[in-house]
Amino acid sequence: MHINQLQTLGELKASGYRPKSIKTELRDNLVEKLRKKERIFEGIIGFEDTVVPDVERAILSGHSINLLGLRGQAKTRIARNMVNLLDEFIPVISGSEINDDPFNPVSQYGRQVLAESGDDTPVTWLHRNERYVEKLATPDVSVADLIGDIDPVKAINMKLSYSDERSIHFGLIPRSNRCIFVINELPDLQARIQVALFNILQEGDIQIRGFKLRLPLDIQFVFTANPEDYTNRGSIVTPLKDRIGSQIITHYPKTIEVAKAITRQEARIKPEQSRTVSISPILEHIIEQVVFEARNSEFVDAKSGVSARLSISAYENLFSAAERRALLTGDKMTSARLSDLQGIIPAITGKVEMVYEGEQEGPYNVAQNLVGKAIKTVFSDICPPLVKSKKKGQENADPYTHITAWFDSGKHLDLPHVSSNKEFQKTLESAGPLEEFVDTYLSKTDPKDKYVYMELILFGLSENSRLSRQVLDKSTVFKDLFGSMFKGFED
Repeated sequence: MHINQLQTLGELKASGYRPKSIKTELRDNLVEKLRKKERIFEGIIGFEDTVVPDVERAILSGHSINLLGLRGQAKTRIARNMVNLLDEFIPVISGSEINDDPFNPVSQYGRQVLAESGDDTPVTWLHRNERYVEKLATPDVSVADLIGDIDPVKAINMKLSYSDERSIHFGLIPRSNRCIFVINELPDLQARIQVALFNILQEGDIQIRGFKLRLPLDIQFVFTANPEDYTNRGSIVTPLKDRIGSQIITHYPKTIEVAKAITRQEARIKPEQSRTVSISPILEHIIEQVVFEARNSEFVDAKSGVSARLSISAYENLFSAAERRALLTGDKMTSARLSDLQGIIPAITGKVEMVYEGEQEGPYNVAQNLVGKAIKTVFSDICPPLVKSKKKGQENADPYTHITAWFDSGKHLDLPHVSSNKEFQKTLESAGPLEEFVDTYLSKTDPKDKYVYMELILFGLSENSRLSRQVLDKSTVFKDLFGSMFKGFED
C-alpha cells in the first residue's frame, strides 16, 4: 500500500512513518539531490554560480530567507521552486485548519481529536503543491489577516465565549503551518505588522490578542524585497531583518547570451507565429542590448531597475510585428526585419521608470534612443570598424565609402514598413554597394540573414552619422547626411 493511502494514525505508526519539520524535510531532500547532482531550481538561468548556491546554503542551514533584488530578477520563481524540495505527501489530521501533524497536533481541535480517537484519529494527505502560500505585502494588510483574530460570528454560531480558543479565526500564517510561506515586497508591510512577525521567526509561535495561547508553528519563511522600497515606500525594520537567517542578493543577467536564453524560455510565442516568422540571432541580440542600454541610460531610473520582462515583451512584439506584416502582404512565411523594431516601442515605454530628464524627453523618444544605441553597439561589434581619418592617402580606407558615395550621388532608399518579402529584398538590392559590402565583409553569416545584415549596415551608418534616417508613418527613408541637412535649411 502506498503511504498516502493510509487513513489513520495507527496505520501510520505501523508503517514506520516518522514526521519531520519542514526545514529538515527541505534539507534532507536537497542533500539527496545534491548527491545525485540533479538540477534543483528548474527554469532559473544565470544564477547557477551566484544566487542558487546561496539559497542551497540557506536551506542546509535551516534559515528563513530574504531574496533582495530589483524587479524581474526571478525572486518569486526561486521561492516557488522550493516546493520541489518537499516530500510528495505529508499526513494531517482530517478537518484541521492549520494542517496539524497527527503525531504532534498544536491546535486545540487537533489535540481534542487525538485525545478522543487515539490511534483511530483520521488522517488526510497534503500534496507538496498545496504547501505553498504566497502573500503580496500591501499597506492595508492587517495583523488579523496574517496572524488571526477573534471571530464574533464563529463564537455566536458555536455558542462560545470570546475567551474560548475555538472562537479564533486563524490568519494566513497559522493556516500555512508545515508549508512554505512567501511574503512578496516585505518593505510594503507597515512597521507594526512586521513587528508581529518577530515572535514567529524567533520562537516559532504566535500570540493573538489577549489569549494566553502560544501556538508553535512549523513554517519555512521566504521574503522578497526590492532595494528601492527601502527609501521610496518603507523599510524592513531592523529587528525583523536581524531575525531573517539569510539575505540573498539577486541580479540581472550578466551576459547577452544568458539574457537571450531567459527570453527564449519565457516568451509566449504562438505555434502559428513560430511557423510563420523566423527571427535572426542578430535581432535577438539587439533586443537584449536594448535592455542593457536601458540599465545604463541617463534617462532611466537605475534604482527602479529594468525588468527582464522588457526583453520578453519586446521579443513577443517583434514576432507579432512580422506576423502582422506577413498577413497584410500575403506572405506565407517571413523573417523579422530591423524596421520591425518599431513594433517593440510599446514594450519599452511601459517598462522603464524615467528620471526627470527622461520625462522631459518623453517615453517614446527615450525608447527610440535606446533602440538606436542598441543598434549602434551591435553594429560596432559585428561589422568592420568605421574609419574616421581624413589623412591624405587614406580616403579609401573606410570600407563604407562606396555605400555612402551611392547616397551622396543623390539617391535614396525608401523601406516601407509593410512590404512583401520580394519587394523588401528588391528595394535593398537596388543599392548595389550595400549587397556587395555584405558579400565581401560578412560572407560568413547565414545566407538567410543576408537582408537583415544589409538593413543593419543602413541603420548602423545612420546611428554613426554617416547617413540620414527619417522614420515616417509608412516607411523609413535613408539619404545622404549633408544633402538632407542642406535640404532642411532650404525648407
